[in-house]
Amino acid sequence: MFKLAKKWWKYLTAKMTGKFDEKADPKVQLEQAIQEAQAQHIRLRDQVTNVVANQKQAEMRLNRQIDEVGKATANAKQALQLAAASTAKGDATAAQQYNQAAETIAGKLVGLEKDVDDQKALLLQASKASDQAKAALQQNSNALQQRLAEKSKLMSQLDQANMQDQMNKAMAQLNETVGQDVPTFNEIRDKIEARYARAKAGSEIAETSVEGRMAEIEQATANAEAQSRLSQLRTELGLDTPAPAVAAAPPASTSVADAVPSPADLAGETATG
Repeated sequence: MFKLAKKWWKYLTAKMTGKFDEKADPKVQLEQAIQEAQAQHIRLRDQVTNVVANQKQAEMRLNRQIDEVGKATANAKQALQLAAASTAKGDATAAQQYNQAAETIAGKLVGLEKDVDDQKALLLQASKASDQAKAALQQNSNALQQRLAEKSKLMSQLDQANMQDQMNKAMAQLNETVGQDVPTFNEIRDKIEARYARAKAGSEIAETSVEGRMAEIEQATANAEAQSRLSQLRTELGLDTPAPAVAAAPPASTSVADAVPSPADLAGETATG
C-alpha cells in the first residue's frame, strides 16, 4: 500500500510539474534562475570566506607556537648558563635547581616543537583548501557573469519567439474555421476558383458553338449594313471617300459556319442592291 501511494505521489508530482512548466512565463523563470544563481554565489562566497578564515587562524596559531618555541629555547639556554655559572661558583644546590628547570623547559620545548610540526601540516591542508575554494569562487563568478551577459540575448530571443508565435496563430486562423457557420479561407478560395473556372469554360463553349457563330454573323451583318448606309449618306452629301476594305473571307473548312454566308458577301449583296 505504501509503495502504491508513493508511485501515485511521484506520478502526480511529475504531472503537476509538467503543467506548471507549460504554463509558466519564461521571462519570470529566467529572472528566478538569475536570482538563484546570484544567491548561490553569495552562499559560496560565504563558505569560501570561512575556509580562508580557517587558513588565517592556522597561520596565526603556527606563528604563536613558533614564538613559544623560541621563548622556551631561550629559557632553556638561560637555565643551562645559570647552572654552569652556579657550578663554577661551587653552589651545587643552585646548579642542580637550574639544571632541573632546564630539563622541565626542554620537556615543554619538545612538546611545542611537535605541535609546530602538526600545525604546519594543518596549515598546508588549510592552504590547499583555501586555494581550491578561491578557484571555485572565481569559476562560479565567471559563470554568473556569463549568465548575466546572456540574459539580454535570451530576453530578445524570447520576444522574437513570442512575436513569431503570434504571427503563426494569425496565419493559422486564415486556414481554420472561425465559427460553425463561417467557412475557412481555403474553402472560400476554392469556391471562387470553381465559379471562375465554370464561367470561363462556359464562355469557351459558347464561342465554339453554332449559336456563337450565328451571333457573330448577325453582328457582322449589322456592321455591314451600317457601313453601306454611311456610304450612301456620303454620296448624297458629295463626300466621296474610298470605301473601307472588305475583310477577306475565311479559308474554306468543313465546319458548320462555312454553310452560312460570310459578312463580306452579305455586305457586297447589300451594296449592289
